[in-house]
Amino acid sequence: MLHSNCFTILERFLFCNAFLIFLNFPVIFQRTMSEQEIIEQTAVFIRKKMSGEGSGHDWWHVYRVWRNAIHIAGKEEADMFVVELAALLHDIADWKFNDGDINEGPRQAREWLQSLGLDEGVISHVSEIVEGISFKGAGVRTAMRTREGMVVQDADRLDAIGAIGIARTFAYGGHLNHEIYNPEKKPEMHKTFEEYKNGTGSVINHFYEKLLLLKDLMNTPAAMKIAEERHSYMEKFLDRFFREWEGMD
Repeated sequence: MLHSNCFTILERFLFCNAFLIFLNFPVIFQRTMSEQEIIEQTAVFIRKKMSGEGSGHDWWHVYRVWRNAIHIAGKEEADMFVVELAALLHDIADWKFNDGDINEGPRQAREWLQSLGLDEGVISHVSEIVEGISFKGAGVRTAMRTREGMVVQDADRLDAIGAIGIARTFAYGGHLNHEIYNPEKKPEMHKTFEEYKNGTGSVINHFYEKLLLLKDLMNTPAAMKIAEERHSYMEKFLDRFFREWEGMD
């Protein structure tokens, strides 16, 4: 009789738990779909906001960073939801187009995420990544605290090097009305963010002041591997550029 009663209690316990799991399954499924919908809404929002921008900081830059981030995050076991949101929002209000204000980006990112009703933990995490992602000078440390931040920072930096990085650098230099190259102006290793954001060097100088430094600033093994080839491509481009500059080819 004792064994029979114990078995009945156990059966009831297992049945109740199975029933609770069944009831919660649609909620779990709905949550996953909700995250996907949030990503899609954010992509639409950013595409509308940034399409047609001509300095190399447009929607397609965001798109490439987003794709890079997904690729790297898959290898780093990072929180994909946070990674995707941060990648999509990382340039929502870049300091370069907001009078040097590094707080405007995270403020607008937070505002958007709050409008979607997200958890404060996610909002704070994404906003932190947006705030700290940018390169701010050769002498300025911009280390990320979390794995997700490292992933998105690497994804952004990969889009600043290689063939696309070269194209974007000249687009941005033209936007600022900077010279392509002036051998009388030497590259500067900016020690502060203030020096960096007020720099007036040529486009070619920017390779030495930023682009060629990025390979050694990657956080993740996956990004380091990609950066090697892109870095090499830039070195070959510069070698060709200077040969043509001197009329050698």
